[in-house]
Amino acid sequence: MPYAEPLTDDELATALSRLPDWSREGALIRRTVRLGGFREAIGLVNAVADVAEAADHHPDIAITGYRSVTFTLTTHAADALTRRDIDLAREIDRLIIGRS
Repeated sequence: MPYAEPLTDDELATALSRLPDWSREGALIRRTVRLGGFREAIGLVNAVADVAEAADHHPDIAITGYRSVTFTLTTHAADALTRRDIDLAREIDRLIIGRS
């Protein structure tokens, strides 16, 4: 059984309709959030690291301008977007909302 099955275009469209802050760019989805400061950005990154480790699915993370954090998700083993990406995007959104 593969690591994760790629989502169809229809499945992706449905999932992304529920993740309005994420944008699709080919085989990845991306979200940038601007926080109050550097410590808040690092706090969010650390919280996402915890859920990513628990899920054994890791985003690319970039901090720019000391308080903007960009999360990029794809399933490298499938070379596509999968349910694992959507699930982690939901968890990231939950963590962002918890900091608002």
